[in-house]
Amino acid sequence: MRVFTNLTKKTELPLKFKISFEPVYEYLENIVKDKDHYLHSTAKSLLEKYNKYPILRDGFYDFNYLEKYNTEIDELLNVIFPKPLQNNEIKAVTIPLIFTTFKLSNKFEKIFENAGDNPEFKLHNFDQDNLYILACTLILIHNYNVDIDFSRPFYFEIPDQKRGITCHYRIVSSGGFFKVKPLKNAVPITNDDIHLLIDNFHNIDLWKEKFPPESYEFIGFDIVNLFDITSDHALSKVKENLLKKDEKTFDSLEQSISNLFGTSNIKFGFSGFNLNNERVIFKYRSAVILNTSDFDKENFFCKEVATKVFEKKEIIAISNVDTYGIQTKKNGLYQVLKKQGIQSIVLIPINLNNDIFGVLELSSKNKYELNSVNVQKLEDVISVFKIAIQRYIEEFEANIESVIQENYTSLHPSVKWKFYEKAQEFILNMEFNNNETTSLKDIVFENVIPLFGECDIKGSSTARNQAIQEDLIKQLSLAWSIITKANKKYKLPIYEDLIFRINESLENIKKSLNSGDENSITHFLNKEIYPVFNHLKKIDKDLSDDIDNYMMQIDENLHVIYDKRKKFEDSVTILNDKLSKFIDYKQIEAQEMFPHYFERYKTDGVDYNMYIGQSLVKNCTYDTVYLSNLRLWQLKMTCELENIARNLKSSIPYPLDIASLILVHSNPLSIRFRMDEKKFDVDGAYNIRYEIIKKRIDKALIKNTNERLTQPGKIAIVYSNNNDYDEYMKYIKYLQSKKYLLELVEDLEIEDLQGVSGLKALRVSVNYNNTHKNKIAIDEFNEIIKSEN
Repeated sequence: MRVFTNLTKKTELPLKFKISFEPVYEYLENIVKDKDHYLHSTAKSLLEKYNKYPILRDGFYDFNYLEKYNTEIDELLNVIFPKPLQNNEIKAVTIPLIFTTFKLSNKFEKIFENAGDNPEFKLHNFDQDNLYILACTLILIHNYNVDIDFSRPFYFEIPDQKRGITCHYRIVSSGGFFKVKPLKNAVPITNDDIHLLIDNFHNIDLWKEKFPPESYEFIGFDIVNLFDITSDHALSKVKENLLKKDEKTFDSLEQSISNLFGTSNIKFGFSGFNLNNERVIFKYRSAVILNTSDFDKENFFCKEVATKVFEKKEIIAISNVDTYGIQTKKNGLYQVLKKQGIQSIVLIPINLNNDIFGVLELSSKNKYELNSVNVQKLEDVISVFKIAIQRYIEEFEANIESVIQENYTSLHPSVKWKFYEKAQEFILNMEFNNNETTSLKDIVFENVIPLFGECDIKGSSTARNQAIQEDLIKQLSLAWSIITKANKKYKLPIYEDLIFRINESLENIKKSLNSGDENSITHFLNKEIYPVFNHLKKIDKDLSDDIDNYMMQIDENLHVIYDKRKKFEDSVTILNDKLSKFIDYKQIEAQEMFPHYFERYKTDGVDYNMYIGQSLVKNCTYDTVYLSNLRLWQLKMTCELENIARNLKSSIPYPLDIASLILVHSNPLSIRFRMDEKKFDVDGAYNIRYEIIKKRIDKALIKNTNERLTQPGKIAIVYSNNNDYDEYMKYIKYLQSKKYLLELVEDLEIEDLQGVSGLKALRVSVNYNNTHKNKIAIDEFNEIIKSEN
């Protein structure tokens, strides 16, 4: 008789346990009294034999006696373990609450044989306090006739190493082979105590006060029956894990699916497939079939699989991949499966919407482990799989959206209304169509006028290279000085070689800085100079101080001297921030004049786009006067930006100049919000010309010269028709009267750009001596605008 005890884990309970088989003795005595009972002679013989072991009837506290009288107890309990049921029932004698178990049925024995060495009951729905209170309710029922129900079922986990899974069992107690008696230290319980206890389930201290540890005695034993609920539990866990949201639950889900199929070999994954363009749009976990975004469906699958999965949306099982390979002449599906060692697989199509459906994959490395029969187990959870995959798609898209919104773009307040309307329209359509899938329509603003401006840091690339060049020259010179001192003292040829190579690098850098020079010099210093420095530090105190001084000038992160370059980068950052903040500040007043779309970008300088028109506003009436107003506002603000940059020049570490440009475009165009890029783009082939000009105009030359259009101290206004010239000449004259601009105005033709010709420009110098005390009043602003209409 196998005995499992829990003696190594002391469990505090209000009960002291005394194992007694008196109920069996009484059962046998009742049979002996009935001479007609078919077990009369057997019972009489057993009584005569086991009356010689009074300890089995009187009981014992020492559980070691279970081993001492193992044979006798085993035979005695055969009376209540009918042979016909030994192989069918999972049954055992147990001492409840402390999980000492013995006298297992044959079927139970086999379960434990498959559980490996030293198997252990794992109770997973009770904690220690709950067990204590359960013992207390047992006392109330048996000693105080209290009708109290705390009969939660016990669930145990037992590993099945043969199949590589964990089996789950529900335990049902017979409850008829024991009695409970109070001991000397038992506390009398009143009706008030009982009422207090049933209103304070979670107050463990109160329960222990009324039922102190080992204040009652359990005498006898219990019989339990176990019912295998592994499939039900696995099915429940599959549903539970599918509805969870964290990444780790998919590991649990795979385990639950394996348990459902009674094996540890099941792998799963799913993919989303676009029916329109036959592209895989997402995949998760194994996803062994749809493992590329594009594939030839007709050649990859055989006709049966393609028809059932993609057209009829039916489940298909391949129980033997080798047989499938023979039948299909080793098609693409077979080759993928064979390469990954998969021997059986199930494909489950899951409809998501009209254009997209999911393919759930279950695979095993064993033949016939997955087949058309056992896959029916998943029928009850396919609807939950659908919910989980749809949620996965939503979360996938939401995560991308969140990253884009947080790091790259946000909707400008002027156009939010349009996005909200489209979202509301989408939701309403879903409701009206009983949740049938509808799609968000593109957001387009038609007939808008663009305004573009930039304040570009002049010669930024040259200045950046010059800063790098100066830092490298300084670093090499310091290294040259240290190696030269070392050579004078120690006169080693290797030092002369290093001096020669440093001088060679210095000469090259002083001539020009080429791509890759910085990396090659850094590599030379790290691999050949610094090892020498480490040696010199050990042998020469004076040189060690020089080397320490050298290292103090090296940036810890970049491992190079980062002096001039830092001054340049810091200066660019300061200038960009000042210009950007001022533009943002001025935008507040511009939006108050008339709402318009605005976006700004930081480069080496600041670029910005504006769009104005009726389609961009909801509760306002657009008029061309607002366009004129915005153009004059832009030119005035550009003058102010120029002054900010000039005033900042003397206070930043690296003096910088800006060159300002305004691009005038009077033909209306359309802008479309690109859902894939989360930004507005000009819409239509004709309007692309405007975008081309924007990208190339800052490098443009004055016609028949080598002079760049954009110059420090001047604002270039690029236009293409005479009406624009007339309009901007009025603005220039007005701002000249307010001392924003100087008198000289250049009327220039621009050298043809690639794909663009016929552009002209006005170029006017900025007045840096004007303090702008005589600010432009809003009525004056409007007056100059009206004069042109």
